[in-house]
Amino acid sequence: MAVIATLAVSEYWAAMVILVMLTGGDALEDYAAKKASTELKALLNNSPQTAHLITNGKTSDTPVNDVKVGEQLIVKPGELVPVDGIIKNGEGLIDESSLTGESRPVLKAAGDEVMSGSVNGDNAVALQVTKLAKDSQYQQLVKLVKEAESTPAHFVRLADRYAVPFTIMAIVISSLAWVLSGRPERFAEVLVVASPCPLILAAPVAMVSGMSRASRNGIVVKTGSVLEKLAVAKTGAFDKTGTITSGQLTVDKILPTGKIDSAQLLHYAASAEQQSSHILARSLLSYATAYNIPSNVNGRPSCYCR
Repeated sequence: MAVIATLAVSEYWAAMVILVMLTGGDALEDYAAKKASTELKALLNNSPQTAHLITNGKTSDTPVNDVKVGEQLIVKPGELVPVDGIIKNGEGLIDESSLTGESRPVLKAAGDEVMSGSVNGDNAVALQVTKLAKDSQYQQLVKLVKEAESTPAHFVRLADRYAVPFTIMAIVISSLAWVLSGRPERFAEVLVVASPCPLILAAPVAMVSGMSRASRNGIVVKTGSVLEKLAVAKTGAFDKTGTITSGQLTVDKILPTGKIDSAQLLHYAASAEQQSSHILARSLLSYATAYNIPSNVNGRPSCYCR
């Protein structure tokens, strides 16, 4: 209406500004929504798609959605656990950092529960399925992200709720301005000023972008209203490690004893751990690489190579 009114009174620059604001806002909202869907798609792609089903002593690959409760699976080293289950045979370190935020791997043995989405360590384990894929822990996480991006915040709902009465009020005021002044330009000017494009467009874009950025950094926001409440929050309480940290173990300090110095100690320790895939070994190697530990100490060569 504002565009038509400005064109009718030959205010072409005003019409162009409104059109740029409308098309620019729509384009920005589409971009933010696309980015959010990209993050969600990445989360879905990272979810387990196949499982190694054990049938009569033979192993075959099957879609994870076809796995039934009570069946047995084999989870190979380094693989994502496809569904929730109980370890029937084997033991190993399970990385649950993507689900619990705890960076230290948990030792699991026969009889222990394992959550889908966690990463198996260096040993293969046999798993008995306790939940279907759709009910497993990782799928609940995916479902939560979907619900968060589809649930509007209170401010967004407020803007949508008052859009119609606001428009009616703007038309009444602009009509009065035209009648009282006798100039049709006043009708167009009031409509231009009353155009609520920034209000209607800014809130959804901000909410979608905020939840997308949060999910990219491993933070699941339940609804858009949570982001609104964070604006007035003064204090935060966290119950365990890995919640506000990077979730990666690292060397804090080196305390050598005797005559050996810290560089030598780190050098020898990294040499001994360089072929290990254990999370503590990887953190030690990363620390040694970051501090440029040389390939020999005091003129004596060793096996550690960066």
